[in-house]
Amino acid sequence: MSALSLAVRDSNTMLRRNLLHARRYPSLTLNLLLTPVMLLLLFVYIFGEVMSAGIGGGGADRSEYIAYLVPGIVLMTIGSTTIGTAVSVSTDMSEGIIARFRTMAIHRSSVLIGHVVGSVLQAVASVVLVGAVAVAIGFRSTDATVLEWLAALGLLVLFATALTWIAVGMGLISPNAEAASNNALPLIFLPLISSTFVPVDAMPGWFQPIAEYQPFTPAIETLRGLLLGTEIGHNGWLAIAWSIGLAALGYRWSTASFNRDPR
Repeated sequence: MSALSLAVRDSNTMLRRNLLHARRYPSLTLNLLLTPVMLLLLFVYIFGEVMSAGIGGGGADRSEYIAYLVPGIVLMTIGSTTIGTAVSVSTDMSEGIIARFRTMAIHRSSVLIGHVVGSVLQAVASVVLVGAVAVAIGFRSTDATVLEWLAALGLLVLFATALTWIAVGMGLISPNAEAASNNALPLIFLPLISSTFVPVDAMPGWFQPIAEYQPFTPAIETLRGLLLGTEIGHNGWLAIAWSIGLAALGYRWSTASFNRDPR
């Protein structure tokens, strides 16, 4: 077999292995998925009326704030689900299965590729579930075309891939699953200080650069523009640049860590 055929075959095998693990032990994925769902319900039904009046400048009927909030929660969902990737990778490293894989005639990078592809598929599935909850409580897209929906899906997949490679690197350097979970907490924390809940220009002046110059805010604003027809501006290019940069950084970090002598 050629090197490419071997890599595809072994990566597919590792992907099936990771999806089987996710199906047999769904508790971690469900626990991580509950965080964005609970935040969505909390902010819509506790703060929704007040926030709708402030953001939309109209009546307090929650609709304006639901439309504003959902794109941010969707990106937060991706950050939450990739924490499971860090935990899974760290568990594989600490329990010895990676050492066994190293002795087998399999393509070396297939182990990491299986984790990444499996995590991206789980992230997309989680986004669909959160989106279903959002639609159930009143979210509606504003005249988005088929092309804009495809662009939104492409952005979500690209962003999920970038965060997943970062999570893989975090899992590889973590001594155990608990440490991996703690190391990956910024993937949940960053959306909380982005434009997920309120516009950046409504934040205190000293805080605005923190919210603006990070990967989640341009991705959220781009997703809002695609689904709701708001102005995207330079955020689209920034979101793509952040995603490609993080993916490249995560890939180099992960492969370098994986190719070191096993701990």
